Amino acid sequence: MSSVGLSQASTIVDAALAKGRETACDPLTVVVLDAGGHLVAAKREDGSGIMRFEVAFGKAWGALGMGFGSRAYLERAKANPAFVNALMAASGGRVVPVPSGVLIREASGAVIGAVGISGDTSDRDEVCAVAGIEAVGLTPDTGGAKG
Repeated sequence: MSSVGLSQASTIVDAALAKGRETACDPLTVVVLDAGGHLVAAKREDGSGIMRFEVAFGKAWGALGMGFGSRAYLERAKANPAFVNALMAASGGRVVPVPSGVLIREASGAVIGAVGISGDTSDRDEVCAVAGIEAVGLTPDTGGAKG
């Protein structure tokens, strides 16, 4: 199984943070996990809250664990409200079921990791995650209608 490497992960983090500054986001924390859910790279901007790492990690880890970008949690929760409760129980509360847990896919479509960001609104965090993944020529999968 292929996984995102340190060089790619470092570029993803830096590009995501650059997008955050370009779009005037609040201070962000960005994490990149490999396909096995292990931390590859992370940065926390000055002023980013002390729980932002855990939130960002939970978004990325949940996306990997379920095999879809965390935006999909919104629709699944609407269709089956018990789903999120069951997911939280099964994961020991580790999953953060809101947008900006974005899967990283290589050209074949295989998942090689995930990005999680916390600091601004989930929608704005997600835009930054997508920008980071695209900066290394890989495909972001947000779990939304467009991927």
